[in-house]
Formats: sequence, structure tokens, C-alpha cells
Amino acid sequence: MKAGIIGLPQCGKTTLFNVLTQRHVQTGYSGGTEPNIGVVKVPDERVDVLSRMFEPKKTTYATVEYVDVAGLSKGSVQSGGLGTQVLTHIRNVDAIIHVVRTFTSQHIPLPEGGIDPARDIEILNLELILSDLGIVEKRIERLQVDIQKKGEKSKEQELHLMERLQEALEQETPIRAIELNDDEKHLLRGYQFLTQKPMLIVLNVGENEIQDVSAYQSVIDQYETQGIPVVPLSAEIESEIAQLDDKDDVAAFMQDIGITELGLTRLIRISYSLLGLISFFTVGKDEVRAWTIPQATKAVQAAGAIHSDLERGFIRAEVIHYEELLKQGSLANAKQHGALRVEGKEYIVQDGEILHVRFNV
Repeated sequence: MKAGIIGLPQCGKTTLFNVLTQRHVQTGYSGGTEPNIGVVKVPDERVDVLSRMFEPKKTTYATVEYVDVAGLSKGSVQSGGLGTQVLTHIRNVDAIIHVVRTFTSQHIPLPEGGIDPARDIEILNLELILSDLGIVEKRIERLQVDIQKKGEKSKEQELHLMERLQEALEQETPIRAIELNDDEKHLLRGYQFLTQKPMLIVLNVGENEIQDVSAYQSVIDQYETQGIPVVPLSAEIESEIAQLDDKDDVAAFMQDIGITELGLTRLIRISYSLLGLISFFTVGKDEVRAWTIPQATKAVQAAGAIHSDLERGFIRAEVIHYEELLKQGSLANAKQHGALRVEGKEYIVQDGEILHVRFNV
């Protein structure tokens, strides 16, 4: 999975990227177009427990790749150039993380008009809409030529769809809010529209706001009712915590500021689930590993995520849920008590299940 991090200048998105990826990229960059890229392990206590249980030579977590692009400003898309290039880098991501500033700092100037997360979200949403609208308008022109001058009637369905998108985008409605049937989704698959991608909003709050974000509740409610998760966190505080090596120091710091879970842990977890992804596990003395698959994936397809040979020669999968394995204490006990199930190709794999695939190639 790949997630793009976007935001207005000086919103703290690169600080967030650095904490997520344990990188040390220079913050405050806005003139370049090349993105920062880093891969992050998805925190999963189940993997930790399984690793202690099986003591493997290797433990592998599911991962998310984060792409941090230069800051965008109001009018970036209409002016072309840098804004257009920056947005090109996030067309290939699976989800968008929009970082919004609510913190104040002696070292970072306030944006024009002061702190206003609702305004800032609307500014960047409009840039994404205008970017998609430009693509839709060009496609409509091309389709009209193909249909009217070349007689390609088969493209009329796509033209009607593009005209629907144009109308919605002109009303500042993102494509993700438009009801599309399977055929229409298939037609749009190659366009990588920005407003069609799942989005998550990060409210980058100040240290004095970390325990109480009620001032932004209306913003949170507005977007969460649209299916867009909102995660309040302080990138600066999370950066300070990341520099602590001792777990007791981390726990004491968190208790002191009144938080029970790192904002980054929640952010990574939500990033992972935003696309409807789940994890299943393979276990053994060589490796304990989390594998990423979409929800409603069949056992034979899950086998293919491990290796194409397993999908091609799939016979059956021996399955046990993580929670059941903990009750049994070991795979040996699970087998002895009949807790290890045998499932066929059509079985739908559930989050947290442990699979052992039998195959023959």
C-alpha cells in the first residue's frame, strides 16, 4: 500500500513523514518537486506475540509506503508548473493523507488569515478538484472528436460518465462522493483521479491541544460523516517521543501529557485499513510474517500473495484464527483438539487468521 502526504506549506507534514519513517529529511522544503519516500512497518501486536511464540529467524510486518510531496498553495493547479508536477507524484498512491495545521509556534510564522483548519482543508480539496477537472475536460474534448468525427459510438458511455464527473467537480463535489456502478469504476481505473482516492485528514495540533480537540469538533464531524477519518496528533510531540530509547521513558512521557496511544500508531493503522485491507499470517521457525490482502479475498488468492506457485498448485489451506491459537497455546495443541480447520479455494480469509497452504506444482 502507498499513501501520499499532502498539505499547505508549513503544516508540519514533513515532520510527520520523518517520525513515521524514522528519516531526517529537511523540513520546510517547498521549492523542489521530487518527493520523499519511506516504508513503514504496520504496528501489530499479533505479530509480536506470534514471534515470541515461534521464535523465528525472521519476523516480517505488513508495510505502508509513504510519499511526502512539496507543499501546495492556493492556485497551484491553475498556475500550472510546480503544483501540477507535485500532484503528479501522488496520482499513483492508493490513499491521501492531508495534514492540516492547528498548532502555533514561535519559529514558524502563522499562515495568512491565522489558524483555520476548515479553510485550509477546503483550499487543498479545491486544488485536487481542479486537477481532476482539468483531466476530465481534456478527455471530454477527445471523446467528442472520436465520436463525432470518427464515429466511435462505443465511447459514448465513457463520454456520459465524464460529463457527470465534470458537472460534479464544477460543483466542488469529489469523485469519491459520486455513486458509480462497477462498469463506471472500471472505465475510470486508469485515470488515477485524486478526488476518487480514499482520504484521511491529520490535524497537526499543538502540545496544549493534545488532550482536548473540542475546538475542532465541527471539522472532525463534517469530514467523518463523509467517510473521511480525522486523526488529531502533534507531529512535534511524536517527534520528541521517537527520540526516547527507553520504553519506560516513553510511557512516562505519554502519561505526563495524558495520552494512552501514540497518534502515529493510530495513523498507520487507519492508513492500512483505509483501503479495506486486512492481514493474515504465516508462522514457523524460519519466519513469522504478516501478509496484506483486500477484504473478501479467497484462500487461493491469499496463497498467491505468498507465491504464485502456491496459487497455481493450491490444494487446501489449514486455518486457525490468532485468538484461537492463543487459547490452544500451540499449533500442536490446536491440531490435537481439532481447532485447525481445512478450507478450500473459495474460503474467504478473515483478518487475523493463520494459514498454512498445501499445494502441488
